[in-house]
Amino acid sequence: MTTVAKAGKKRSAALNQFSTGTQAGFHVVLGLFALLCIIPFIFVIVISFSSENSIRQIGYSFTPIEWSTQAYDYTFQLGDQLWRSYFNSFLITIVGTALAVAITVLYAYPLYRKDYSYRGFFNFLSFFTMIFGGGLVPTFVICKSVLGLSDNYAALIVPALFSPFSVIIMRTFFQTTVPGELIEAATIDGSGEYSTLIRIVLPIVTPGIATITLLYAIGYWNEWFLSLLYINKNMEIIPLQYLLMRMQRNADFLAKNSAMLGADASKAAMALPSQSLKMALVVFIVLPIACAYPFFQRFVVAGLTVGSVKG
Repeated sequence: MTTVAKAGKKRSAALNQFSTGTQAGFHVVLGLFALLCIIPFIFVIVISFSSENSIRQIGYSFTPIEWSTQAYDYTFQLGDQLWRSYFNSFLITIVGTALAVAITVLYAYPLYRKDYSYRGFFNFLSFFTMIFGGGLVPTFVICKSVLGLSDNYAALIVPALFSPFSVIIMRTFFQTTVPGELIEAATIDGSGEYSTLIRIVLPIVTPGIATITLLYAIGYWNEWFLSLLYINKNMEIIPLQYLLMRMQRNADFLAKNSAMLGADASKAAMALPSQSLKMALVVFIVLPIACAYPFFQRFVVAGLTVGSVKG
C-alpha cells in the first residue's frame, strides 16, 4: 500500500471518529430520549397501583397518597375468562401473523421480479386498495354472509390477513437487497421458483420479514373491532383486548349512572377503580408486546441499515 493510500485511509478514519466529549454528548441525548420513552409507561404502572381516593384528591401522580391493587383485583375477578382470552389473543396473533407474512411474501416476490408480465397490474391492484376501500357494510356482508366468518377464530384472522402497506415494504426489501443476477444464476443452476425463494431469497431479506412480522403481530394483538363485529354468541373465543374493553365499558357505565341506581348499587359503583382500572388494562395489553419486541429489535435495526454505503 502506497503512502498516499495510507494517508487517505487515515484521513477517512479520522473523519468517521468523534471525540470523547462528542460521544458523551450523544450518549446523554440518547439517554434522555430513552427516558422520555420509558417514563410514560412507568407512570401508567404507578397510576394502576394508585387508589381511587388518591386519584380523586391529587390526580395522576408519581407519588400517590395511597397505594392499592384494587384495579388488578377487579380484573382478576374475571377468573378463567381472563386467561382464556389471553390464550385466544396469543393464538390469533401467532396464527394470523404467520399466515399474513406468508401471503405478503408470496405477493411481494412476483412484484419484485422484472420478468413477471402482470407485475404492473397487481402493483396497481394492491395500491388501489390503500386509497379506496369497500366500506364497512360490504365488508361485513361478504365476511359474514358469503365467507361464513361468524363466531369462529377465522373471523378474527382472515379479514386482517392482507396489508398493502406491508406488501410495499416487502417489495422494497426485495428490490434493495436481492440482486437480479442472483435469481438468474439460481435459474441457470436449475433451481425452481419456490426453491429459489425459500433457500436463497428469504435468508437475505430476514430484516424485512421481521419488520412486517412485528407490524402484523402488533395489529393482531391490538385488534378488538373484529370481535365486536363477528362474535355474538361464542364468547369463549374473544381476545383479551375485547374482553378488557367490555369490562372498562361496563365500569364506565356504572360510574356514570350510579345516581340512577339504588343506594347499595350506587355505593358499589362509586367504589369501582374506574381510573386506575384504565391504566391496569394498558399494562395487561402492552406488557406482552413490550416483552416480545427485544427479540425483533436486532432485525429491525438491521433493516434500517439496508442500502447503506460500505466504506
